[in-house]
Amino acid sequence: MKTTKICFSLLVALLISPLAFGQDSTRTFTVSGSIDSYFHSSFGTRNFFPYDSESGEPAGTYAPNSSFADLKGFSLGMVNLIASYQGEKVGFVGDVVFGPRGQAAVFGTASGQAIVNQLFAYYKFSDGFTLNMGQFNTFLGYEVISPAINFHYSTSYLFSWGPFNHTGLRADFSFGEGMVAKLAIMNPTDIVEFNPVNTYTFGAQIGKTSDAGGVWLNFLYGDQDGTLDSDVDDIGSFSAGSLFQADLTAGYNLSETFYLGFNTSFQTVGEGEEVATSGNIQDAGNDASSFFGIALYPKLTLSEAFALGLRAEYFSIKEGHLGIFGLDNNGDGNVIEFTLSGNYKVGGFTFIPEIRIDKTSEDSFYEDGDFGPTKDMMATLNLAAIYKF
Repeated sequence: MKTTKICFSLLVALLISPLAFGQDSTRTFTVSGSIDSYFHSSFGTRNFFPYDSESGEPAGTYAPNSSFADLKGFSLGMVNLIASYQGEKVGFVGDVVFGPRGQAAVFGTASGQAIVNQLFAYYKFSDGFTLNMGQFNTFLGYEVISPAINFHYSTSYLFSWGPFNHTGLRADFSFGEGMVAKLAIMNPTDIVEFNPVNTYTFGAQIGKTSDAGGVWLNFLYGDQDGTLDSDVDDIGSFSAGSLFQADLTAGYNLSETFYLGFNTSFQTVGEGEEVATSGNIQDAGNDASSFFGIALYPKLTLSEAFALGLRAEYFSIKEGHLGIFGLDNNGDGNVIEFTLSGNYKVGGFTFIPEIRIDKTSEDSFYEDGDFGPTKDMMATLNLAAIYKF
């Protein structure tokens, strides 16, 4: 009932706000968004991971373990509605999503609503300093949640296993001549409605932009699951160490028809703690775990209506940091994926045909009838239709 009231109130606001704000030229109210649907096939190959130790069953999905575009056959993406207001000093963004892609993007909601993608207000102190508060999409990485902004319909491992959303206080700085920066204090990553663990994550960015493109260096640091209390937590309770992530993102038009994007990221989580049999809190004795990835995004514009692009990505896991594909006995493994996509555009409509190949260092996939991972490669096809308004 509460979710219905929230959605109804937002729709009413969308209808009446142009009437309220349209009389003042210093105020701008806009409504935008997108819808998307797609066809997906993995040619009879399934993904074994993550393995469910309780049921003894593999994941059984028909896609690699990256976000979205993972439902078999003709499938729905999401409806995305964005209301934004920009005044002389103040403004807000209200961004809601409906559908499987939206639910997969906004998974860290304690209430289970999985609808609010962004919800923040801001105050502009000067042309060079703006303070934002609320829930916003991450400033790390090359790809984003909205399929209307990405060139490829499927997403990278770097995007899928880095952060999606943050809730907190973020300061945006502009120093002139294209120099920009951000500083933020936030809830742990993707804990968006409130903070149940009472620890916080710090974020930072420094960037340089120009008419041709830009480069951004990003950082995250903080405890993601809280700290242990021997008076409250049971013997054997475990808490992971602090997370650190460094991310470099860049993209430039190298000519009128050729664009090159780049993303690399390293994330590590330190040694954790546990409640010992004595009741004392001690080091867990595990090694720090991590992932590292790098991706290139060349794109060639062949006409006003059609462009061709490639994503070439390498993604590796150490010490069992993620159980998203096959790992060796040390918890190490890697994947190489190539995604070739076309973009055909007519007005706000984009059609994306896409072929993707994922090859893992260990067997991670299987065919119907198999009882364990027997293949190290999966090929998938996506045909996506997107309309942006």
